[in-house]
Amino acid sequence: MRKPASFPHKEGITSNQAHADFPEEAIYEREAGRSGFFGPATQFHHKHAPTGWSEWTGPLKPRAFDLNKLDLTSANPWQQKPVLSNAHCKMRMWQLTSSMDYLVSNADGDELLFIHQGQGIIWSDYGHLTFSEGDYIVIPRSTKWRLELEEAAHILMIEATNDSYQLPEKGLVGNHAIFDPAALRIPAINQAFLDQQDENTWQVEIKRHNQVSTVTYPFNPLDAQGWHGDLSVLAINWREIRPLMSHRYHLPPSAHTTFVAERFVICTFAPRPIESDPGALKVPFYHNNDDYDEVLFYHAGDFFSRDNIDAGMMTFHPAGFTHGPHPKAFKAGREHKKKFTDEVAVMIDTRDSLEIGEIAHQVENPNYVYSWQEK
Repeated sequence: MRKPASFPHKEGITSNQAHADFPEEAIYEREAGRSGFFGPATQFHHKHAPTGWSEWTGPLKPRAFDLNKLDLTSANPWQQKPVLSNAHCKMRMWQLTSSMDYLVSNADGDELLFIHQGQGIIWSDYGHLTFSEGDYIVIPRSTKWRLELEEAAHILMIEATNDSYQLPEKGLVGNHAIFDPAALRIPAINQAFLDQQDENTWQVEIKRHNQVSTVTYPFNPLDAQGWHGDLSVLAINWREIRPLMSHRYHLPPSAHTTFVAERFVICTFAPRPIESDPGALKVPFYHNNDDYDEVLFYHAGDFFSRDNIDAGMMTFHPAGFTHGPHPKAFKAGREHKKKFTDEVAVMIDTRDSLEIGEIAHQVENPNYVYSWQEK
């Protein structure tokens, strides 16, 4: 791949280091960068907040959806319409109130389940695996699976269409940083799995090209007696994630990457101490979305950088404009009022533009675009 041109230069009043020691004449730093924080970048220093717009017309704008207001209950995940989607990534919300008595399979791509609420067992070709609130579950393409509930489940589903999920490269910090691959949980061919095998009639709902076919078996097709290989259902809870930190420098969102696909990444914002160095930026920096659409699903905690955002909501910042912390969060960071962030959120950054589903339009907050205005 051709490396983008890079021409480091300084002009006017600047800081010596990105995201630290801002000049008092221009305390609002804005980063314009390429390739999702990995390419060439410039930090501008402004005397006004880059999000201080007074009016906004047209379809390109930041959006917020209260997914708690949707009726997402269904027995079948394929009945749920995407909230946001493109050719490479589809995001659905799904509520399940009773255990599944049939199997499903996604032949369109790998599926990632984030368990916003609920607990139970996922039975799959690979065996028996328990799950609970806060779990990520990676399901390889065409795997047959079903959920048996102990508590009703509310699930964010992220499909890697025609693609697979991988772990990110961890570079200088080594393979055991963020989370040790040994922390990943894998299904077991145990006695519980063998006991669920029977000779009854079972159906599998297979989704391919967003159409569903039903295959009937005169036995339970989850009848593996064992397996070996390096492809499997995997699970990890956000509580196993140990965020990268620097007390002197606010790390970019890419430092919190959990899973990667070919055209998007999934990051986890987990509780961590806030930077303690007096000159370090203590809130997310203002930045342009020049190459990626950015989606955040809010799971739990106090969402420090956002006003009027609750668990179960989703924000969408498409490529093409600057966004960053709300005024209250920026002020708290400047005044060193916050020492720790306890938010948990899932971020999906997509290289290709996302389409907003009709169900998302139903629960959009039209005033979100003005939430950066000083109160």
